[in-house]
Amino acid sequence: MRIAIIGCGLIGSKRAASAHGHEIVAVSDTDPDRAEVLAKLCGADVYPDWHAMLGSELDAVMVCTTHDSLASIALEVVKAGLHVLIEKPAGRNAAEVRAIEDAAKETHRVVLVGFNHRFHPAMRKAKQLVDEGKIGPLMYIRGRYGHGGRPGMEKEWRCQQEISGGGESIDQAPHLIDLSRWFLGDLTLDYGYAPTLFWDMPADDNCFVALKSSTGKMAWLHASWTEWKNMFSFEIYGRNGKLHIEGLGGSYGTERLTYYKMLPEMGPPETTIWEYPFPDTSWDLEFMDFAAAVSGSRPSAGGNLSDAYEVLKIVDSVYSRGTT
Repeated sequence: MRIAIIGCGLIGSKRAASAHGHEIVAVSDTDPDRAEVLAKLCGADVYPDWHAMLGSELDAVMVCTTHDSLASIALEVVKAGLHVLIEKPAGRNAAEVRAIEDAAKETHRVVLVGFNHRFHPAMRKAKQLVDEGKIGPLMYIRGRYGHGGRPGMEKEWRCQQEISGGGESIDQAPHLIDLSRWFLGDLTLDYGYAPTLFWDMPADDNCFVALKSSTGKMAWLHASWTEWKNMFSFEIYGRNGKLHIEGLGGSYGTERLTYYKMLPEMGPPETTIWEYPFPDTSWDLEFMDFAAAVSGSRPSAGGNLSDAYEVLKIVDSVYSRGTT
């Protein structure tokens, strides 16, 4: 594929590095210097105005901007007849995502959303074990995800509601919500609380939610910008055992999956551990999934616009309840 990248920051650079075997031919960013740096790495042309690149014989665009322009850019790109990989959460609210979804149906373009946590090896192994029935029918999920921020974080764009659409509830919480839906199916908000407990800013720095399925399965989730030691923990409980994914590599610790198999006599379970100490490959695997979906060689295992819409419906519901 001939691919363009709009948004040349950290995530745009990761997306460019993941596109093995494909050509990055065009880049654009509101910061010209940042665009020039990525262009030199990729051998791409720089477009000060991203609209101009849409006529340059592209196949796909990866949209890696701040939240306030994700949906508007993706919508125009799809209407131009191009495939899109858009960063999560794909918009600031569910309505923004619904507009892209409608356009993608009309143009028959592939649009996937960057829920790359689905492609972490421990998570993929856990999904395999669940699908094989290793822990029996699922009952509930408990997930925690967070970091402690950094000096001056409250001034960054992620903490400015008009740009990001919120705070932690629309930053790390969508990954937990998406993963819960991936395992449990459709979920609705049963309880939501999005307070600002530490940082001096209008955006929420913690998000507590309880999600429930129509059959009573639960997901109890907490995403936090006051997690003083970076942490990721995702526990999946079945009637016959439990899976625990922890760590994402780097500052989050070694990625690990632990399988606790319940014995007939109950008591201490039989325990198996898989560790994944190598660098994060989720970005590469997610791009491979996107490329395969575009080529039609296999259905995507990643998040689509429908997933993003349902995730943001839950986030919208959390914010509608406020901080009380």
